[in-house]
Amino acid sequence: MRTIFSIVAAVVIFCSTASAQEGSMTTDSLRYRGNTYTYHLYRPKNLPENAPLVVMFHGYGSRSKPERYGLNAVADRHGFAVCYPRGPRDFKGKPCWNVGYDFHRERNWKRDDVGFTCRLVRHLQREYGLSRENIFATGHSNGGEMCYLLAYLRPELFAAVAPVSGLTMEWMYRELIAKRAVPLFEIHGTNDKTSLWEGDPQNIGGWGKYLSVPSAVGYWRAVNRCTHEIREELPVRRNKVIAHKYVGGTEGKEVWLYEIVDGGHSWADKDLDVGEHIWNFFAKYLTTK
Repeated sequence: MRTIFSIVAAVVIFCSTASAQEGSMTTDSLRYRGNTYTYHLYRPKNLPENAPLVVMFHGYGSRSKPERYGLNAVADRHGFAVCYPRGPRDFKGKPCWNVGYDFHRERNWKRDDVGFTCRLVRHLQREYGLSRENIFATGHSNGGEMCYLLAYLRPELFAAVAPVSGLTMEWMYRELIAKRAVPLFEIHGTNDKTSLWEGDPQNIGGWGKYLSVPSAVGYWRAVNRCTHEIREELPVRRNKVIAHKYVGGTEGKEVWLYEIVDGGHSWADKDLDVGEHIWNFFAKYLTTK
């Protein structure tokens, strides 16, 4: 009897989940400077004109699989589109984003993924009537590094960014200067063995030298001219999550850091509803015209 009940319950849950996501997913491609990029675009049912857009960047060697991140359900609840671009392969055969890893810079590899991202956003705005102002970026790992790079190079395009397990490469910190304040929200595990919480100033991991997570976030806290921290612990699912919210910034802009205590290199969806927290942060910077 318990087995039958479990099967029925599972079917009900599956059907409820399937019916909840009634939007459309389209797959297309875009050529930019000799490279072909594919992307998925999710649009909730009855998405209004001028809706916000969230661009989600995958990690190094990963494929753009929307179901991994749970953002479509969040888009259904809050009414925004989500684009999942896929980075072309590098000379190692890995789908990725060019953020200046050492092994890329040593080969003088210069694919312009930032330029592509700008072209993609403008294309989606024209094609689907999406907002010109409410554009946001998030990403995991290598995709998180893209968020940091876009904050440096294209702050006029993205209203806020939210890297997950992302890094600031030391070359970014040395060679780039933030043009303006950009709200930033980093989610990162303290036991991440790939993107080390404490940074890698000796390039032991082979990606290149990079800052510690608190230092990287601290840079943007200073750029946004935040004045103080609000600290709280979130309800525990698996690992303890300490929310560091730096507030009082320019025009109300904030910088957040969610410290996943003992968390690893993951999307952290077992510790919290990552997509919902990211959207709650983005929603603070929605504008209407």
